[in-house]
Amino acid sequence: MGEDERRQTFGAAALPSVLWVVMFSILRLDPAAALAYVGPGAGLSAIGSLLAVIAAILAAILGFLWYPLKRILRKRRMRRAAEGKSAEHDPVP
Repeated sequence: MGEDERRQTFGAAALPSVLWVVMFSILRLDPAAALAYVGPGAGLSAIGSLLAVIAAILAAILGFLWYPLKRILRKRRMRRAAEGKSAEHDPVP
């Protein structure tokens, strides 16, 4: 079985699972299917949890970006300070 034949059979085999996912997603959008009530306590807890997850994700992204950037800026500042000190101590010809 060649590579092209494997791709075609995988694509055909994946189609029913994709249809199930689409159908399940559409059914999840219908609020009448749940027939459930979310009270104010559970609703506030869900909103608080969602905000906490969003804050954690943003803090992780900020940490991954900020600390390497901070290290680069510190090296640049130290290099400029070293260049400035060396220029002060060099005799002028």
